[in-house]
Amino acid sequence: MDVNELIKHYKAGNRDFLQVSLQRAHLSEICLAKINLSRANLTGATLSAANLRGSILTEALLAEATLWRADLTEAFMIWANLHKANLIRANLCKADLHQAVLTKADLRLADLSFADLSNANLEGADLRYANLSGANLAGANLSKANLTGAKLSQADLYNVNLTKAILLRTDLCHTDISSMTVSSDLLLSDR
Repeated sequence: MDVNELIKHYKAGNRDFLQVSLQRAHLSEICLAKINLSRANLTGATLSAANLRGSILTEALLAEATLWRADLTEAFMIWANLHKANLIRANLCKADLHQAVLTKADLRLADLSFADLSNANLEGADLRYANLSGANLAGANLSKANLTGAKLSQADLYNVNLTKAILLRTDLCHTDISSMTVSSDLLLSDR
């Protein structure tokens, strides 16, 4: 299926596009709200400023995809692979990303407030100035992640791995940090 076919079927009311292959497709600034792209292959696709509110991207392959400023509010992205994806300024508020792979993903200035990132792999992710307020990060791997200026107020950090993470100017207000795994070289301040 190509992009034009997908858009034609979507406009006709079809929302189910399971296992569709749209590698390197260009879908920027398009409305695909509530679309079902479970197990779709969107590797390297460009979805900048796309409206994917309430979409289902369970087990989707989005490695190296560009989702800059995409609206993924309340999207279901369980087990999705977003390795090295560009999610700068993306809206992932209340998105379900548990068990997702976000290794080396660029999430600078992304809104992940109240998102479910439990058991997600965010190793080496760039989360500078991201909003993770109220997010569920229980069991998440944030080793080597850059959380400079990130907001983690009221986030669930139970059993979070922050080994070699950078936490400069990170907001941890009203957050229980007693069960986090950290290394002795954790960078916590500007000193």
